[in-house]
Amino acid sequence: MTMRTSAITAAAGGCPSDGPGGAPATAGQPLGDGLGLGPDDLPDGLVVADERGRVICFNAAAARITGIDPSDALGRPVDRALPLQDIEGRRWWRLTDPYGGLAIRRGQPERNLLLGGREVLVSARYVRSAPTGPVRRLVIALRGTEARRRTELSHAELIATVAHELRSPLTSVKGFTATLLQKWERFTDDQKRLMLETVDADANRVTRLIAELLDISRIDSGRLEVRRQRVDMIAAVRRHVQAQTTAGQRPDRFLIRMMEPLPDLWADPDKVDQVLGNLLENAVRHGEGTVTIEVGPVSDETSDATSMEGTSVTVSDEGPGIPEESMSRVFTRFWRGSKRGGTGLGLYIVKGIVEAHGGTITVGRAPAGGAEFRFSLPVAAPAFMT
Repeated sequence: MTMRTSAITAAAGGCPSDGPGGAPATAGQPLGDGLGLGPDDLPDGLVVADERGRVICFNAAAARITGIDPSDALGRPVDRALPLQDIEGRRWWRLTDPYGGLAIRRGQPERNLLLGGREVLVSARYVRSAPTGPVRRLVIALRGTEARRRTELSHAELIATVAHELRSPLTSVKGFTATLLQKWERFTDDQKRLMLETVDADANRVTRLIAELLDISRIDSGRLEVRRQRVDMIAAVRRHVQAQTTAGQRPDRFLIRMMEPLPDLWADPDKVDQVLGNLLENAVRHGEGTVTIEVGPVSDETSDATSMEGTSVTVSDEGPGIPEESMSRVFTRFWRGSKRGGTGLGLYIVKGIVEAHGGTITVGRAPAGGAEFRFSLPVAAPAFMT
């Protein structure tokens, strides 16, 4: 392919497909028969070199990731168009030698390489005319490192949060148990009870944190199991309100509104309790005034779903609410509505649980001005029928 042909190809999209017999096709020919796709439709960077090692395809994603204009790459030797280096500064093409290396090689796995100061994820595929024949096409896939960096940052934040949240209760547990073991006879029964109650509360805090981490792991990997049983949502709401009043909240702070009849709901009762407990605790801790819990059947007025039959629960308060600019981040990891403690993982887990049931959850502003969380669960079917 001459330089002139390459320049014309670049103007037409930069990546001709192979025509019959392996000959380059016209620039407008799609990648697959009937698919109507072109190289520029691919989300990852695509660079293809011919049997002589000259670039014959350089799609738009490759240009975006590398910062190289396709017209500057097409027709050039691939080692000059993409002067890749490993993290030790060695020239990658000299190390891999796709055209002169072992004839049994099929490609290179993805690795992090440097391109003019940029970090790029690169993988390669060697297309041969025969299993051990010469390389007919060198296909290179390029990806940016932004997504990986975000994942690594998220993991680092998670580790830092866990370390911080674990350190405080474990320090307390260690301190009180060591004191009791060394000076048991010096304390009265009331003092011993107080210290043991503190140890028990801190142990429960650690247990909850570990449970949250396990939930996050299952949600992220798509392995969150839902064991559906018959759930009485109204009874569950009343049970959680009773738990709040037993813990010291005023009974008149809670208002339950029921719209009956409700359809039979099959859901995981433990996970429904987890959702209700988290939403009520958030409303009590971060909200003000009366906490209103509304339970009713799903309808067009209570859900964005137009064909889902199920149950909807709304939890609202009369506090300052959530700023408009923060609405889109409420269900992300580590989001905290205030500086009053918490790991910032609860609402992320709540969203994962609701969606694992096939339901939806939204956040908005309550009529009284506070925060309003609404989740809807479909009727679904019991576990033994799925």
